[in-house]
Amino acid sequence: HCFVGLDAYKKILETDIDVVIHATPPYARPMHVEAAIDAGKHVFTEKPLAVDPAGIRRFIKTAQKAKEKNLCLHTGTQRRSSNAYRETVKKIQDGAIGDIIAARVYWNGELPFSHDRKPEWNDLEYRLRNWYNQIWTCGDNIVEQHIHNIDIINWIMGTHPVKVVASGGRAWKPREEKYGDIWDHFECDFEYPNGVHMFSFSRHWNNSKNDVFEQVFGTKGKSMCNDMGKDTKNPYVQEHIDFIQAVRGEIPYLNTGIECAESTMTAIMGRMAAYTGQELTWDDALNADLSIVPEDLDWNKPYPLGPIPVPGKGN
Repeated sequence: HCFVGLDAYKKILETDIDVVIHATPPYARPMHVEAAIDAGKHVFTEKPLAVDPAGIRRFIKTAQKAKEKNLCLHTGTQRRSSNAYRETVKKIQDGAIGDIIAARVYWNGELPFSHDRKPEWNDLEYRLRNWYNQIWTCGDNIVEQHIHNIDIINWIMGTHPVKVVASGGRAWKPREEKYGDIWDHFECDFEYPNGVHMFSFSRHWNNSKNDVFEQVFGTKGKSMCNDMGKDTKNPYVQEHIDFIQAVRGEIPYLNTGIECAESTMTAIMGRMAAYTGQELTWDDALNADLSIVPEDLDWNKPYPLGPIPVPGKGN
């Protein structure tokens, strides 16, 4: 079967499928994954899991519901399926480099894509086809992409940060519709409960130095988080093998929804701190009354671009 349209997810959930792979733009994840779990389906979903605190709170409830219903819910933070990362993280947690004293994470690359608008596209169609370039559809680059790096340090630390201060902006993008309303760089200083700081650096600058990595510093050494192990299979493949084996009962029950939700929220918290110019705590960010996804999606309605966030005035 092939279903199209804004209600296509409802139609496919009415079929007798057992498994859903969710890879639509991030704005839809809380709603679609919730519907899939309610319909009794196992779900593999891409990251990030939401674009705002309201979406994260909704997803956390869905992850808890999946556990109650014994439905597998696996997430696309594929580094956690890499044997090189798994072996290294275990060694770090076992003390290979001593006590962790600091960390840094980078995703410095180029803009993934931006599409010119075609005459026949209405507002909603263009927003969805050009989804990487609006805050409400992708969450901005720190959320959509940098979550991978942030997730590794959360994994190593065994928890999420408790506060953050951040900066960022839009250095090179002209005010053209195809570039949307997202920024092109973020710099964040996250602090964990034990006082360890993680420096986070993410940007989309063309013709500039690219770096994508995670690094931790300990009292006895340092690690790139994947340098004390070896991959035996492509992690993009392994994450799906793990999911299907768990669905079949060949390995223990699998639900990575909460940990991925926390890493998504860590990135959202960094974005919020940068947009507002304020130091934010985890509790204040997670419980913020902030929902940026339009409540009603309709092909015939206008969806103008939001203003480009200005530090001290954004949210």
